[in-house]
Amino acid sequence: MITTRQPIRSPHDAPQCIWMQAGAVRHKFCKFDFECRACQFDKALRRISAENKTLRQQGRVPQGNRGKIAFWYDQLNALPLGKRPCIHHMKGRIGFRPCTNEYQCSDCEFDQYFQDEFTVRAVVKPVSVLDIAGVKIPQGYYLHQGHAWVKIEENSEVRIGLDDFAMRVFGPLDRIASPLVGKVVNQHQAGMSIHRGEHAADVLSPVSGIVTAINSSLREKGDLAKDHPYDDGWILRVHAKNLRQDLKALRIGSETETFMEKEVDRVYALIEAQAGPLATDGGFLGNDLFGNMPRIGWDTLKKHFLHT
Repeated sequence: MITTRQPIRSPHDAPQCIWMQAGAVRHKFCKFDFECRACQFDKALRRISAENKTLRQQGRVPQGNRGKIAFWYDQLNALPLGKRPCIHHMKGRIGFRPCTNEYQCSDCEFDQYFQDEFTVRAVVKPVSVLDIAGVKIPQGYYLHQGHAWVKIEENSEVRIGLDDFAMRVFGPLDRIASPLVGKVVNQHQAGMSIHRGEHAADVLSPVSGIVTAINSSLREKGDLAKDHPYDDGWILRVHAKNLRQDLKALRIGSETETFMEKEVDRVYALIEAQAGPLATDGGFLGNDLFGNMPRIGWDTLKKHFLHT
């Protein structure tokens, strides 16, 4: 009998992949906080599963171990109704609840309820984090060249915020403004704005879509995003109308690491142009660059790093 949350654990105590929980594969652990769109393993198994399904529809029998792979939801739909775990249970978000909609989440009333009542208010908790010269970047997050991050959630919904690099460069903010719920944002166009004293700067939206939620606490206390830019500091939530295409313009994993190393080098170049090489602090980017070196100029910083 297939069950979820098997006792088998990875060496790093990572959760079991959805495919493993469904019994489609024997051993596979999730490294992306269930962000399947960012997982090459998920893409490969979906492709193999589709090929096997086509062969069976043609009356042919898939061969070898590869031929045994079926979609994870097909595996679970073969179970009795009361033993099919809801996807949110499989991701560790809720206690056991059976799926009564054959894993068609887009048509599921409970999924909509969960998104409205829980996910919008959920705090994003990064699993593992890259550290590049003191700048933190969670694994599984996409990054726009204008330093807005994207975390994929459910049904083409994404959460958006400003990365640790931008918070260090522009320092504590008085407020962060975002469009109202229902407004449209467009990729590479101004979608948010940051404010510090008399200074303001637009932030480019990393994706296109409709705003479905905003973090209203940042309107009056923008510095809340400084200490926790990737969880409490999220700015808005968007239903991305063309997410797959938008993601092609963003960076993830090693691409983010390479990009951030170059951005840090560019910061040092600006610092040295103003104060010489002794202004750096051992290779790590400190906090509040603008506050400590206002002569670099707010407009210069936003042009170089926010591209606005």
